[in-house]
Amino acid sequence: MSRTNSSAALPALVEPAKSLVDGVVREVSVPAAVPPVEKGSLADIPFDNAAAAPAEVVFGRKHEDGGWRDVTAAAFANEVLAVAKGLIANGLAPGDRLAIMARTTYEWTLLDFAAWAAGLVTVPIYPTSSAQQAAWIIQDSGATACVVEDVEQARLITSVRPEMPRLEHLWQFGTGAVERLVAAGGDISDDEVTARRAGLAPGTIATLIYTSGTTGRPKGCVLTHGNFFAEVDNAIELLHPVFKSVSKDPASTLLFLPMSHVFGRMVAVGCIRARVRLGHAPSIRTEDLLADMAGFEPTFLLAIPYVLEKVYNTGRATAEKMGRASSFDRAAKIAQRYGEAQEAERHGTGPGPGLGLRAARALYDPLVYRRIRAALGGKVRYAICGGSPLGHRLAAFYAGAGIDIFEGYGLTETTAAATVTPPLKPRLGTVGWPMPGAAVRIADDGEVLLRGGQVFSGYWDAEHGTAVRGGESHKAGWFATGDIGALDEDGYLSITGRKKEIIITTGGKNVAPAPLEDRLRSHPLVGQCMVVGDDRSYVGALITLEPDGLHHWRQMRKKKDVPIRELVTDAELIADIQRGVDEANASVSRAESIRRFRVLPDDFTEENGHLTPSLKLKRQAIAKDFATEIDELYRRS
Repeated sequence: MSRTNSSAALPALVEPAKSLVDGVVREVSVPAAVPPVEKGSLADIPFDNAAAAPAEVVFGRKHEDGGWRDVTAAAFANEVLAVAKGLIANGLAPGDRLAIMARTTYEWTLLDFAAWAAGLVTVPIYPTSSAQQAAWIIQDSGATACVVEDVEQARLITSVRPEMPRLEHLWQFGTGAVERLVAAGGDISDDEVTARRAGLAPGTIATLIYTSGTTGRPKGCVLTHGNFFAEVDNAIELLHPVFKSVSKDPASTLLFLPMSHVFGRMVAVGCIRARVRLGHAPSIRTEDLLADMAGFEPTFLLAIPYVLEKVYNTGRATAEKMGRASSFDRAAKIAQRYGEAQEAERHGTGPGPGLGLRAARALYDPLVYRRIRAALGGKVRYAICGGSPLGHRLAAFYAGAGIDIFEGYGLTETTAAATVTPPLKPRLGTVGWPMPGAAVRIADDGEVLLRGGQVFSGYWDAEHGTAVRGGESHKAGWFATGDIGALDEDGYLSITGRKKEIIITTGGKNVAPAPLEDRLRSHPLVGQCMVVGDDRSYVGALITLEPDGLHHWRQMRKKKDVPIRELVTDAELIADIQRGVDEANASVSRAESIRRFRVLPDDFTEENGHLTPSLKLKRQAIAKDFATEIDELYRRS
């Protein structure tokens, strides 16, 4: 099957099959868009691409001068082959685990595919992990080799090396690891790599990805080559305009989310499978990322809501500095109405944007929307968004501004997305339908259950070196996600919270904290938010401040010199955040609404133990460290 860009017509959208219980949709499924892969592995992709289209550009690689150099399919396959030989020359045997600890770089992807070509299993480690976190993953996975990015990470691994008795090799990208591997493999024949690849099958383990560990030690999710094929092949077919490009610009994306996370990894594999030009951005500092986007000019992005919220909030802050905040707000409302009208037209429930709305949008396009698109590189027309809900307001805004958002939902255990917004038939505020080849069921207690070819084999059993399925996590062939959700009458899934995070007030009200937290985080002043209230009389919240938003607020309110510990009780700041709280509360009942909140002077971060590497709240740690502040929320004023 061809994986090249195409201007062919969009494939027909297949409606999900639905099962009802007492008139309520409880299960939906979508047939696979492509046949399952029955032989071979991910290791074959670079070599298949080189044979089919050797001159086609598959990477943009940033060089020291800041420019981007093309890497063809043939060149990448040759590099994969050379590095795979080096891994073999260093004594790594089929099935051995290779840990990779680095930011999002070309070398990460190169080592990933070279390891597969050598018959190895890759084990990602977040580059921000502590020594003990890295040691646990390397020790539990039984990794015999590890590649890090720089000298600081090398020192970190070395400091705990006695805890990892099986670790034989430690290489560093920054000191020429790739070049040394290539040199070491000079005497290994191409046939040896070909034989290693031939020994792999769809059921072979491709990677162990360790969960973030919000409540305990991370567990290794065993993902096979077949899991990745089921995910990316169906995604490529479903998201035709993203991966195959129906515009004059060839499809391309700049990846800046961690390769250690399944979301970024899946898209990287999908891009190489589809021969989409892929770039890597190691720095997520705002100025670095915006410069990389401007230089690379992607046509679509993989993003978490925080990035899209930040672009929106930065745009408004810039307008406010120029004295044009009211104009930006009018433009935002026009875009939201336009996006909602488009959605209604696609569902056959409305006529689409009227003449007046089209004229208003055309007026604001050069003034506002084009600037938003320019901040994302200028050519972005699609964004795949996951990790947490983006929300109806921002999804509609971006659609009206000319960027279609494909929201998805999934877990490490499902090789990323298990559901996604269907093209040309979005339902804003939901996470869409099941991916082709997947199914969603809602259990009696509201828990979301998933099934499909992308669902993992099980969790890593270090003692036996295999995958084991947890008793309750796999129910009669369904994976129990731990998330609470609902299906609407058309089969669209909405996620309302985590099963273990449900708050029960003393009045007996069940409250899912995630929706309130997600809505509050979209406020320009809010960095993080944790809703509390379990066994309390009402719902409260701990709120941290977003640095860029606070910097802008200080400038506009002329309070640049006020210490942060005074600002957190500043009447103006509290009033501005209260408006965000009121907006979030408008979507829930009085019993579920946030009655009181406390602004904290320090942010929740991974470094202080309050966030996981994937930016999820460590609720137990936060509740323990801020027990006094939480108690104060429930004292009578």
